[in-house]
Amino acid sequence: MSIPTPERWHGIPREEVPWYPIVDLQACIGCELCYVTCGRGVYDIRDRKAIVTQPYACMVGCTTCAMVCPTDAIRFADRDLVRRVEREHKILQVVKKEAKTKRSKQEAQKARATAEEALSRLTCRTRLEIAGAFGDKHFLLQLQELIADHPMDLVDLELHVPTAKGLAEKTPAFMRFDVVSTGQSDIQAFLPLLRDLARRNGFVLVNEVKL
Repeated sequence: MSIPTPERWHGIPREEVPWYPIVDLQACIGCELCYVTCGRGVYDIRDRKAIVTQPYACMVGCTTCAMVCPTDAIRFADRDLVRRVEREHKILQVVKKEAKTKRSKQEAQKARATAEEALSRLTCRTRLEIAGAFGDKHFLLQLQELIADHPMDLVDLELHVPTAKGLAEKTPAFMRFDVVSTGQSDIQAFLPLLRDLARRNGFVLVNEVKL
């Protein structure tokens, strides 16, 4: 698949930059190596010969096809022609601006990656599963009091009991809930408080999973 021909090269109309391959059809043996190697769709093969069909799609400065050609059938314009165009258009001034923009983008991407990596290390949501007799313990009220002074919340809370009468008779039941940060902060320091509350109520921590 060919790449669309760029309209400009560092601000210069691409057609004004004399950089593209020239094929010696007498020397070309139709090996198709240039056709396969070029990823910009510069070449086509016709009558077992390499034909340059998209000359300005060629990347300025690239000579890969000439380097790999087994019969040296490919050549490029003299580099002095390109350098003359560079001088006429004062391309170095343009490139400095482009380089500054590129560095800014790279620094922004690096900063974003660093922030995302730091965020990935945070534990912002953890699922706790506990078991025990919930009948005469005001555990939910204690949970509410505990999270009242912290930027945390409990979501998807589920309580599974064998029977309603069993709950009153202190039959062991099972509770599951997710601890989440309401401000994208780490909840690691808060989890021991929950574990201690469960322990003081005689519950058993069945499972704890970071989500």
